[in-house]
Amino acid sequence: MMLTRKLFFILGWFTPFYFNAQTQGISYPSVGRGVATTFVTDYHSLGINASALGWGTGYKGKKITMGGTEFSMGMYSDSLNVDKLKSLYATIKDQIKGNATPADWQQQAQYAADYLSAGVKLHLNYNWLGFAYQTEKFGGIAFNIQESYNWYSKLGGTLSDILFRGSLSSQFDSLTVVYGTDTTRIPNTSSISPDTLDHVVAGSFNVPRKLSELAKGTSMKLSWNRYYNFGYGKKIAGDSSFAIYAGVGGRYIQSMAMFDMEADGNTIKVNTAMTPFYNINYGAITLSNPSTYLQNGVLPASVGSGFGWDFSLSALLLKRIRVSLAVNNIGSITYTRNVYEVRDTLITEIRTSGLDNNNITNAASHLLDSTSILNLVGKEKVTVKNPANIRLGGSIQLGKRLHVGFDFVAPFDRDNPGSISNPVFSIGGEFRPVSYLSLNAGYYGGGIYAHNIPVGVNFILGEGRYELGISSADVMSFFLDQSNSISTAVGFARFRF
Repeated sequence: MMLTRKLFFILGWFTPFYFNAQTQGISYPSVGRGVATTFVTDYHSLGINASALGWGTGYKGKKITMGGTEFSMGMYSDSLNVDKLKSLYATIKDQIKGNATPADWQQQAQYAADYLSAGVKLHLNYNWLGFAYQTEKFGGIAFNIQESYNWYSKLGGTLSDILFRGSLSSQFDSLTVVYGTDTTRIPNTSSISPDTLDHVVAGSFNVPRKLSELAKGTSMKLSWNRYYNFGYGKKIAGDSSFAIYAGVGGRYIQSMAMFDMEADGNTIKVNTAMTPFYNINYGAITLSNPSTYLQNGVLPASVGSGFGWDFSLSALLLKRIRVSLAVNNIGSITYTRNVYEVRDTLITEIRTSGLDNNNITNAASHLLDSTSILNLVGKEKVTVKNPANIRLGGSIQLGKRLHVGFDFVAPFDRDNPGSISNPVFSIGGEFRPVSYLSLNAGYYGGGIYAHNIPVGVNFILGEGRYELGISSADVMSFFLDQSNSISTAVGFARFRF
């Protein structure tokens, strides 16, 4: 899991916090206002509203937009306050840098049960490169390469205890202790000495329990994808008082990781495919799995690929009012490497050491290890639908300085890894007191969010030639201890000419 943590966090060293921006993509100005559908243009519109490519750049004489080094990151929990989130973030960051000490993780131990049993959402969007060409006659064409990492976990109490404490879990009725060649089974009580606990090698149930029962209440989803996005948008009818724009887009998808686990107490479902860069020890099952792939290279090998398609329409009224409807990312990814599912079995004994620290992003790879609680079954392939969404947005330009609007974004299937959990509604806008400064603010709720107030500032220099800015999805996290998110989105390499 180290590589994913490095990708996920090293890109975030530029700023202290990070943000979930699933509904704004890599458009960092949109993160600050909470709305995107009728505000984006150029390559920022890819995956949001391709018809916006027909609107032009918005800057006189500028036809080409290029950019990179834009990202938005976030951590959100409906159960953890901002202090716990910041504490977890800081310790994981020190671990990535090589500065974390055992004392740092011991300090986190008091929060361990909360981290595992709380609903925690992590998200990263990073734009490696973007390009757009837009004219009134031709319309607009764009492409970009984007990295996307999504994590969601909420573990049932039993699995949380086993995952964190391993063979020492309080769930076991007895423990197997080994001193040299002497093996003894003892009752699992709270009075066992630390020296004895150091020699525990396994935990056992007197009455076997089903895996689905032990995992009851657990939902864990991971996706790590690279998108090669493209799109085209153009005005198809109308005049200065009323015009219709249409757009089509899509993407080729390379997937480095997918983990999808759900358990309700009666059944358990797990589908997974992980790049060899995770260095997961699957054990002897790799010999019989038809999709086993163990080759490591300089870059993480993909384990699946697929396509997604976008379709959108927009209306422009009186050059001031915009209304847009878009359907994005219709398609699927087929995984053909390191593909596994899980068989529901009776569990009698578990021999696992538990998580070596309290970094929740280690949970998926730990569960897939050959010593874990999961009974893996190799598969040739599995196809997973994309986290598609439908979005409706509208906005109005009030003079030259103020642009306000709303967004409504809903998932096609919230159970797909990477999907937003529930519909999200937002309102927001942009205020330009001077030509080179854009101030953004808004409000959004829904999904797994409570009440968030995004803010941002963007600098547009040289009549649009260069642009940079920073945003936060929830300014309240800087002022309220009971806030449930920490966030940022940054861009500092956008050019127009």
